Amino acid sequence: MKATAEPASAVDLVSWRERYRREMNCQIVHDSLHAREGWTRPFMLHVADAPAGYGSVLVGGPWAGTRTIFEFYVVPERQSRVFDLFGALVEASVATHVRTQTNDALLTNMLHTLVADVTSEKIVFHDKLTTAHPPRGAVFRRASASDETAWVLDVDGTIAATGGIHFHYNRPYGDLYMEVAEPLRRRGLGSYMVQELKRVCYELGSVPCARCNTTNVASRATLQISGFVPCAHILTGPVVPR
Repeated sequence: MKATAEPASAVDLVSWRERYRREMNCQIVHDSLHAREGWTRPFMLHVADAPAGYGSVLVGGPWAGTRTIFEFYVVPERQSRVFDLFGALVEASVATHVRTQTNDALLTNMLHTLVADVTSEKIVFHDKLTTAHPPRGAVFRRASASDETAWVLDVDGTIAATGGIHFHYNRPYGDLYMEVAEPLRRRGLGSYMVQELKRVCYELGSVPCARCNTTNVASRATLQISGFVPCAHILTGPVVPR
């Protein structure tokens, strides 16, 4: 039975992507890219004439000039054919690169099998610990009265830190971000800010998560002090010519 990959539409993928989200059961870093017009090209996967899953390829935005596979889902009953299906996807899409988060076991396996010069670009974190960092004289407040997702730390009338929550992940996950003003760093304000953003995220009915560059030691430390634990890396690399 031949494995094939055929161009599809975003509508074709809706139910398949729901299955993918349920089985991942975590924040999916590139989930929002499907909604950006012209950024992705979807493919349906088949074994003989039976649908077996889908693949998605990045072609726009920061990935313009590449054809980067970033989602690859195969139903459990067809996973004995994953290498054939992935090979069909690579061939049909003329893929140049693969990009994945390592808690996506299927695509991570494909990456390590068919990709050279793997690079880790970011670390993905999920929340594991509740902390009780003191405010250290800071007031945590909304940046504006009408926005529940943007916040600041006020120290003696000066904005010491800004931060908030992006909801570009698959719900219910919220992506936390934060920056402390240069003169006020190394005072514990960053960990307090992240702690309070986590609290707000939960109050909004969402699950806090975060990510940072692998080389950003200060951000890694702040996230971990605030109760986050690394759960994945974002890996990327070029496809080895077949």
